[in-house]
Amino acid sequence: MLEIEIDGKALQVQDGSTIIDAAHQAGTYIPHFCYHKKLSIAASCRMCLVEVEKAPKPMPACATPVTNGMKVFTHSSMAVKAQKGVMEFLLINHPLDCPICDQGGECQLQDLAVGYGAGQARYEEEKRVVSDKDLGPLVATDMTRCINCTRCVRFTQEIAGFQELGQAFRGDRAEIMPFVQTTVNSELSGNIIDLCPVGALTSKPFRFSARTWELSRRKSVSPHDGVGANLVVQTKQDRVYRVLPLENEDVNECWLADRDRYSYEALNSAARLTRPMVKQDGQWREVEWNVALDYVSHALRDVAKTHGGEAIGALISPHSTLEEMFLGQKLLRGIGCDNLDFRLRQTDFSADAQRQGTPWLGLKVSELSRLDRVLLVGSFLRKDQPLLAQRLRQAAKRGAKISVLHSADDDLLMKLFAKAIAAPSQLPALLAQVVKAAAEQKGVAVDAALSGVEVSAVARQIADSLCSATNGAVLLGNFAQQHPQAASLNALAQQLAQITGIRCGFLGADANSVGGYVAKAVPTSGLNAVAMIAQPRRAYLLMGVEPELDCADGRAALAAMKQAQTVIVMSPFKSEAALDYADVMLPVSPFSETSGSFVNTEGRVQSFHAVVKPLGETRPAWKVLRVLGNLLNLTGFDYNSSEEVRQEVLGGKPEFVAGLGNGAAAPLAALPTGSAGHGLERVCDVPVYFADALVRRAPSLQATVDAAAPVAAMNSATLTSVGVGEGASVRVKSGDAQVILTARLEAGLPDACVRIPAAHAVTVALGAQFGNLVVEKA
Repeated sequence: MLEIEIDGKALQVQDGSTIIDAAHQAGTYIPHFCYHKKLSIAASCRMCLVEVEKAPKPMPACATPVTNGMKVFTHSSMAVKAQKGVMEFLLINHPLDCPICDQGGECQLQDLAVGYGAGQARYEEEKRVVSDKDLGPLVATDMTRCINCTRCVRFTQEIAGFQELGQAFRGDRAEIMPFVQTTVNSELSGNIIDLCPVGALTSKPFRFSARTWELSRRKSVSPHDGVGANLVVQTKQDRVYRVLPLENEDVNECWLADRDRYSYEALNSAARLTRPMVKQDGQWREVEWNVALDYVSHALRDVAKTHGGEAIGALISPHSTLEEMFLGQKLLRGIGCDNLDFRLRQTDFSADAQRQGTPWLGLKVSELSRLDRVLLVGSFLRKDQPLLAQRLRQAAKRGAKISVLHSADDDLLMKLFAKAIAAPSQLPALLAQVVKAAAEQKGVAVDAALSGVEVSAVARQIADSLCSATNGAVLLGNFAQQHPQAASLNALAQQLAQITGIRCGFLGADANSVGGYVAKAVPTSGLNAVAMIAQPRRAYLLMGVEPELDCADGRAALAAMKQAQTVIVMSPFKSEAALDYADVMLPVSPFSETSGSFVNTEGRVQSFHAVVKPLGETRPAWKVLRVLGNLLNLTGFDYNSSEEVRQEVLGGKPEFVAGLGNGAAAPLAALPTGSAGHGLERVCDVPVYFADALVRRAPSLQATVDAAAPVAAMNSATLTSVGVGEGASVRVKSGDAQVILTARLEAGLPDACVRIPAAHAVTVALGAQFGNLVVEKA
């Protein structure tokens, strides 16, 4: 610790701190533009110049390290004169168009110009004009306003992992620009808007729609992936206008993924379902709530009485709140139905009987950036969990050895220690090689099922790195959790963790991937999500689910819905498919119009309130389920608030749920030796902007590169075997169904594999996410 003095105030600071760090510790504000606590030091704006005793000139506070006995003056005549001089230079070319600037009212340049700007400009030359840049559908530019602080440049390189912006030219001709003919395509691109201290980068969907002082601010939680990013939702006249990050170092720091930031557009879309609808004589009619609820209660009671509760199946969205999940399972079990599940994309449930506790990340989210060894198994990490990818990127920059086992060689935009890419059917055998190599190094006996496994050089390399871990983890991604041998992957990952002394965890795919277990929204003796579709039920209750897009086999799910006597849909949105197979549609509130809780992937309970009134006759789903419980004469449905429901589920308001545990995996089965069936193995991802109902209906997200139409991607050898080149049309067959897609070259895919995304209307006909497809020239 060093002793210094700032404006006469003595304090102790850590050795290696800068003056601006010390000033923050002392509660002293130093004006700045280019400095940001999460980014590297640029010292380019010079706004933070301060006087240091015995220094011959003002020093930049952001780049000057403290020394023992240093005396700093932040408001001396020398410091203020320097700061005013910098402000004059910054304003000479600034357009001063505050009345039409979206940043007006929340602009650092505006604020500091009040304190440090002159009343009249001395600069009489012609101001420079900089042409605007096309950064894509999410970020608008007015580059004449840019003060070249380079925050956006440093963010894309240091946090997002790929430098999509740069500074060209020199002096007063310097410009921030993307590379030639490219846009900013990062899944974290919206953060450059928050970082920009002026109005050069603003939100394109929000542009010119409201003033910051007109907006009310409400706290909320993101309903997308398992991170549970904290949000500030800005509203006006019961409409959501903008979403910004709420800083929480333990969860999302000060960042947001683009889907958290822009999916609010769907809340105001024409696709919203605003009145209850019942199908009569093949025609849809809008009805009053009491009519619709009577219809639903009679339909459920009749099926349960006539055919038993097992004739009903319920699919619950993993993006539902904890309270909605709990009341949904309570309602169904009250009428004798145990066929309910929220794990819609999971295909292997063989480990359910051995499961102990609630599957979770295995460590705190904030600990990810401090890991020194990581093995990622089956994860499209960058797109599935952008904020977790950002934390692991920081770990890699600190020297962590990160290895990957996967079926696609996606660029994670971080330095990898080792990687092994294999067909989906070979993924368990690949992980088994690492387990055996680690056991041999540690001198531990291996499972009998691994005795015949031959260890490759890359598997031994990965095992060696994990054996040297002091703070390591093996993490199973979405692809691994949805894999047909997910139980084997889980068992192998746990063996590896035990052998090497690291932790084992699951990267939470959805907002309530942990909460679904806590709310008991899984069958105890009934049918799971796959079985409910493979063995069609007479009636289905769909809570926030679009089965053709959200289930592991969309084609089979659609067929099951169409054969059912009754399909009850509770959703904020109308969908073309639901209008075809549903019998009644109940408009329930999205996250912005209801209160509830999400349990994120680390088990953190985060509750939120409605930020706007429900649209039209939409009602919170927990209230709808409460009324249905009363109409069905079930006990225990007398709740007055969602807090009462949470109290029943959690027994209070804990910060973290109890009973987390990844132990007791199923015994290791014989490992598969090859692909079953003929054709090419499907490598299937769920694109980031097709993953849930909100992002699918957000126009700006759907205009991005990540929302491009599905293609059939293959490596060059597989393209040659099919007899096509890149850009050609191919016919992809699955059973009797076929679709026409464009072939694309993707060098990182294994041989005899084709990568085709799920959750898209174009690819629903191809059925299961895993399996074999026939691909031929169209």
